[in-house]
Amino acid sequence: MIKNALLSVSDKSGLVEFATFLAEGGTNLLSTGGTAGMLRDAGLEVIDVSDFTGFPEMMDGRVKTLHPKVHGGLLHLRDNDEHVAQASEHGIEPIDLVVVNLYPFEATLKKEGVAHEDLIENIDIGGPSMLRSAAKNYRSVSVICDPADYATVQDELKSNGETSAATREALAAKVFRHTARYDSLIAGYLTGQTTQPDDSPFPESFTIGFSKAQGLRYGENPHQQAALYGNFHEHFNQLHGKELSYNNIIDISAATALIAEFSDSPEPTLAILKHTNPCGLGRGDSLKQAWDHAYATDNQAPFGGIIVVNQELDLGVAESISEIFSEVIIAPSFNDDAKELLMKKKNLRLIENHLSAAKGNRLDIKSVPGGLLLQETDLAMEQKADWKVVTKRQPTEDEIRAMEFGWRVVKHVKSNAIVYSSHDRTLGIGAGQMSRVDSSRIAVWKAGEAGLSLKGSAICSDAFFPFPDGVEAAAKAGASAVIQPGGSVRDEAVIEAADKADMAMVFGGHRHFRH
Repeated sequence: MIKNALLSVSDKSGLVEFATFLAEGGTNLLSTGGTAGMLRDAGLEVIDVSDFTGFPEMMDGRVKTLHPKVHGGLLHLRDNDEHVAQASEHGIEPIDLVVVNLYPFEATLKKEGVAHEDLIENIDIGGPSMLRSAAKNYRSVSVICDPADYATVQDELKSNGETSAATREALAAKVFRHTARYDSLIAGYLTGQTTQPDDSPFPESFTIGFSKAQGLRYGENPHQQAALYGNFHEHFNQLHGKELSYNNIIDISAATALIAEFSDSPEPTLAILKHTNPCGLGRGDSLKQAWDHAYATDNQAPFGGIIVVNQELDLGVAESISEIFSEVIIAPSFNDDAKELLMKKKNLRLIENHLSAAKGNRLDIKSVPGGLLLQETDLAMEQKADWKVVTKRQPTEDEIRAMEFGWRVVKHVKSNAIVYSSHDRTLGIGAGQMSRVDSSRIAVWKAGEAGLSLKGSAICSDAFFPFPDGVEAAAKAGASAVIQPGGSVRDEAVIEAADKADMAMVFGGHRHFRH
């Protein structure tokens, strides 16, 4: 039997129906503010918390439930004679059910241009206190922080007159997850407003406060379970196709990060990726031409791949794309003719994306045994003004354009990474090898397989060449320009090899490893 229930919610969905059920079972309804008003408007009898405690609300409602009669009613152990005696002595009645959800801090945080003062006022104090008190005493108290749980509690009360111990414990665990996430959002916001003592973006403790967005059919492989957390779906809108898989989501993230490098480019640009690695990228006067350039790099790997573009996808390129099997196509928008054609493939996923999403100041997080590794996302992209020409020969304008193009691509290729490029396309890509020379050999081989000449191309390397052999192999393949970070103890020998081959070499300054 639920004698007293305390209800105070921001999300009022389903509450009237649930409160009506409680009242019909003889439960006293305690409430505050807008919740009490809504219940009264529905014809329910409500006891104001201030009448229950004998103490008025004050300080604009900041102090109303922080009272011994509330927390004593929640926390006292029903099977402890001393607790029961103290409760009786001080006129503290048991509260058997708490229904509370919190001030909408997260929703307020998402509002554009919201004032700091508004965010502070949306930090709930009494709500988390009541939830935590009730959850701590879950052996005797039922606590609901999610309207989705009304039905479960109602069904058990209807069947048994009380909730089961297992249900109360599960609801308590949910409360602590809920309040932990709520606190992490507040902590994250306030941390972002302050400067750390060591000027580091990483505070002394780190918490993650994401809600489950959806369960996934499986993870990277069918025997692995998986789920998606956070607001991924706010950045991407799926227009068509099967539900996204774990691997699709990883690939979409990689694809949008790559195309974001070209978000400021007026030229139509298209990339094809497989297993997060670029296998071809091109630009041109149209997306169709960009597709032709990208696809020419490797016409085998794109089967079952991911395609991403930097502007509205039109029918011309859609017709070419539709000739092969693709998993996902990503664009800022699709015109009606392109959508009509591509939607004929029922399993093809069409995704609208916000190009700015991939350029946010995000953290890169990886799990390791016993913890997490955090780093700033690699958003650096050196401009031509940052380059240092280290060879005797200066690069030509065509070579500069080729290096600028390939340098944006190579940072998105798994290390060791090598990209041969012209000014408007990739020509050969070597990824993920233990030796940089092997990556270069693969890139040269891929170009040969595709029938593409590397004569006059630029070779782009995500990290320094540790030995001259990498540059010598590039020269033999036909490359005339090199861009790399520099920083090897053998830089002088590498520069000498470039000079000997009459190559222009530029040090970009930043290494772009991608493990």
